[in-house]
Amino acid sequence: MSGFGWRGRLGPAVPVAPGARVDRFEVFFDLVFVFSFFIITRATALQVSGGALLHALLVLAVLWWSWVVHCVVATRIRLGEGFVPVLMTVGMAALFTFALSLPNAFRDPRGNEAGPLVAAVSYTVIRMVHLLLYLYVVRDSPNERRQLIRFAPEVIGSTLLLGIAALIPPKIDDLFSAAAVRDGLWAAVVLLQYATGIIAGTWGWGVASAEHWTERYDLILIIALGESVISVGVGSNLLGQPPTWPAVAAAVLGIFFTAALWWAHYDMIGPAARIALHASQDGPRVAMARDAYAYLFLPMIAGIILFALGAEMIVHQIADPHVPQHLSTQGPGVPLLFGGVICYICGNMLFQLRTLRTLSWTRVGTVLLLAATMPVAQHIPALAALTLLTAITVGMVAVEVVVFDEGRRALRALVFEERTSHEAHEAAYRARWHEPHERDEGE
Repeated sequence: MSGFGWRGRLGPAVPVAPGARVDRFEVFFDLVFVFSFFIITRATALQVSGGALLHALLVLAVLWWSWVVHCVVATRIRLGEGFVPVLMTVGMAALFTFALSLPNAFRDPRGNEAGPLVAAVSYTVIRMVHLLLYLYVVRDSPNERRQLIRFAPEVIGSTLLLGIAALIPPKIDDLFSAAAVRDGLWAAVVLLQYATGIIAGTWGWGVASAEHWTERYDLILIIALGESVISVGVGSNLLGQPPTWPAVAAAVLGIFFTAALWWAHYDMIGPAARIALHASQDGPRVAMARDAYAYLFLPMIAGIILFALGAEMIVHQIADPHVPQHLSTQGPGVPLLFGGVICYICGNMLFQLRTLRTLSWTRVGTVLLLAATMPVAQHIPALAALTLLTAITVGMVAVEVVVFDEGRRALRALVFEERTSHEAHEAAYRARWHEPHERDEGE
């Protein structure tokens, strides 16, 4: 009878093969993460302050950990096959609700239980969906079940701490004390999660498909970069008023420096790191996947959100017809823009150091140049500040194309050779569909 149940009709969960890639359902799931990044940026942009930035980073860290756990599950089973999409759709709904509740999660704690409570419950549902799927995967593996037990305190502790952060602060009369307790509990969640990933170690885990793991993170980084493009578009407000040449120029510059930051990772560092993960095995592969991707992608994502906020503020000032173009940038736009790009490049340098054991002097020089020119950018017109940052980032990738030409050509040739070999194999397999079927005897 069980074979005719909903799980039997939908089919069993399908394990991930060593050469598996990201399937379409995973990209569909990413739409909710797009919305989550958007909500974090929009909620912070309403009132940029030190507290708001702290809250944005806390939420991002907790959200990112759920993404890491999601990727761990996706390395074991195909999320778009069998009964798995049904459970993952429940997780998507919970993640969407979690994102919707974020703007209210850090407002005045007094009398504000609904937003934090919805966030806590939604996050608990997300973690339970991932836990159930992973328990199903490791049901026949005692070693992996024992390793999963090591993470039980993190799952229980983080969900309980978020629940306490929703229920206790509203009962505290003093606003400062209530906010401090709430923020401290969220910080404890972040510390518990990321410390557990280090303390639990790599024993008992595995990354079946290095291709799937690297592609998964590369896609989410592109999604985050897309958020910066959205922020530039929101700041330019070209839909709400007649376009001006400064506004158009600012929008173009925003695309240029975002493309330069995309190039900084995906031209050489990302492909070389992917090969390095493929070349590693067992414990070293798991350690590299954890350190470089699960941990060091987070400062890159945080940097993107920070410079997206700064770009939106600067472009909005440039596009405002009532603000003279000769005025310097008002507010924290320049520190956010330059600081966010510095954070992104530093995260990428640490990623390069962990995967390739190298460090590019061009990146170090760019970070130092950005830090040195940040005070200058605060005292020049907003469009000039944006132009300065764009010139530095585009100049970095231009110098790397020239200086690292030989190594870059060798890497690109290797990647292209692998790609064409894979495409030729797929074409040969699909060619069988054009072959005539042999008739059975008696037909």
